[in-house]
Formats: sequence, structure tokens, C-alpha cells
Amino acid sequence: MTEHPSSLPPPIPDDHENGPDTQRQHGTHDHKTTGLITVLLVDDHTLVREGLRHLLSLEDDLQVVGEAVDGLDALQKIRKLHPNVVLMDIMMPIVDGITLTRQVVQEFPDIAVIMLTMYRQNQQMLQAMKNGARGYIPKTASAHEVAETIRTVYTEGLAIKPEMTRAIVGEFRRLADTVSSNQAIDLLTEKELEIIRYVAAGFSNREIAERLSYSEKTVKNYLSIIFQKLHLRDRTQVAIFALRHGLLSDEEMTPRPLKKE
Repeated sequence: MTEHPSSLPPPIPDDHENGPDTQRQHGTHDHKTTGLITVLLVDDHTLVREGLRHLLSLEDDLQVVGEAVDGLDALQKIRKLHPNVVLMDIMMPIVDGITLTRQVVQEFPDIAVIMLTMYRQNQQMLQAMKNGARGYIPKTASAHEVAETIRTVYTEGLAIKPEMTRAIVGEFRRLADTVSSNQAIDLLTEKELEIIRYVAAGFSNREIAERLSYSEKTVKNYLSIIFQKLHLRDRTQVAIFALRHGLLSDEEMTPRPLKKE
């Protein structure tokens, strides 16, 4: 895919940007006070944006705070609104979603980017994830799937669809690692390896806790230890570690039905 790094304008300094009035308008600050997950919709098709806005308006904990029609428009809106989550079309005019994702993640690492795609394009999705995307939603997804993916990405940091797992495994197995598989895995206990497998298979902390008869706090404590041992920052990197080192069995890579709560 052709990238357009020169098309992205640099951040514009603003002396009052970090003031209390501006912070109250930002999505991350709003969530702390209102309990809402704020969402920016980015798609060059009006019908898609309107449909998503309507679907998300039916969810009590999700709030659409803005829309953008292309990459440049999206970057300006993100800088102004600072939403919790950006739903971004992978194919857009001026600046494509993959290129823009890298810019957003570099500039706002706390904002989660979820890709929207009409077709399952594995290579494009792999590149988007390399650039920092935390999940993807096909435009054929149900309203429940869209809402649940947003919640999962916001609360857990990552939402990998089971059907993408094999493609990700194949990609990361080709990558060289600075630490050999045996050295890295030898640092971990069997229980820690089990939790890593659950994370990579797409289970939330609550689901892992239920399977292991643990509390969610215990699972979070295990993850903190795993982060420290492997020098990783978050669940996304843990999942990539598992995929890169082939820790998932064929059964674990089999798509599982989305759990409705």
C-alpha cells in the first residue's frame, strides 16, 4: 500500500490546550466523569457514518462525539476531541487508514484505533496492527458485535477476531526475535503460559478468571508479572508474544462464538 507520510500535518501547539476547559471536552476526561466511552467515526461514506451513529446511540455507555470524512479531517478531529476510541475506515481518500493509524498511535498512544473494512483483507489488517490498530470490525458486523468490540478494545486493550489469528501467526513466525523462544518461555511458569494463551485467544480478564476459578484481580496480578518478566507494556504485546512463539494450539485458534452478556 502506498503511504503518504508527507500528507500528515504536524501537531499545532496550543498554549491553552491542556487547560481545564479543554480537558473537559476531551473524551478521555469525559469517561472518568460520565462513564461513557467516546467514539469518533471516520469513513468517507455518509451512509456508513450515519448507520454507525444510529447503532451506537442505542448503547447507554457509548457516545459518538464526532465524524470525519477523510484522513486529514480525522486527524484534526482527533486532536480537537481526543476520543477514547476511533472507528476508522481502512480505505480513505487523501490519507489511508493504515497510515493515519500510525500517526494517531504515535501522537496519542492512549487513543484506541479500530479498523473498519468491507472485505477481509489479511495483509492490510496485519499492517494496520503493526501500525498500532487494536482491532477491526467488518462492515457486515452486527450492532452487538460493533458495540462489544469497542468495549473490549477500551477495557482490555485488544480485540483480535479468531479468523485473523492464523494470518497473524503466519506473519509473526517470519519475524526474527532478539530473544530465542526457549529463553523467553523458560522465564514463565505453566500458569503464566496458560494465561498468555487465553489473552492471545481473545479472552477478557473476566473470562480468564472464570475459566481458572480466580478473581479478576488475581488475573491482573498475573498479567503484571508477565509484563515485567517479558519487558512488555500491555495485553497487545502479550498476545503478539504468544502468536510469535506459536503458543496457541489449533483448537485455540478455532473461532469461538461471541459471548453475549
